[in-house]
This record gives sequence, C-alpha cells and structure tokens, in this order.
Amino acid sequence: MMEFAFVAMSALLPLMMFYIQNHWPKMRLLFNTGALLSLLVFGNIASLSIYQIIQEKTVFMTTIHGLFLNPAFLITGAYTGVYILYRGLLIGVDES
Repeated sequence: MMEFAFVAMSALLPLMMFYIQNHWPKMRLLFNTGALLSLLVFGNIASLSIYQIIQEKTVFMTTIHGLFLNPAFLITGAYTGVYILYRGLLIGVDES
C-alpha cells in the first residue's frame, strides 16, 4: 500500500505544481528556489558522508547505505525527483 502511495504522489505532485504555477506565477520562484536549496543540501550531505567514509577508511556497503537513513537526505532527494518531473512536464507542455 505504501508503495502505491509513493508512486501516486510522484505523479500527482508534479501535476499539482504545474497547476499551481499556472495560477500563481510567483510560485515558480518558490519551486525553483526550493530545488536549488534541495540540490545544495542533498549534494553536501552526500559529499560530506562519502568524505567521512573515506577518511575513516570504512568503505563498507552498510556504511555507505547508512546515508539513506538521513531524513534531510531523503526529503531533499524526494523534492528533487518531484521537481525534475515537474520541469519535464513544463518542457513537454511547452513543446506541444
């Protein structure tokens, strides 16, 4: 059931973002700013975690996968994924 919710939301959220930005153009700035901040946080968490793993010489799969337990990493990664789908939708609509 939870898997269905994740898949459904990954389709519904970009559609909602598209609708919102068509009715309130200022929301585009918010969506874009959110994406930039998410990418910044996501990239910094990933790079700092990998750097720490290399420094401690603990390059094991379980250590690397511990990164996925970080809520900030998961939230920013999820927003980035939804944002990419939203931007793809914008491109597809503009070209048709």
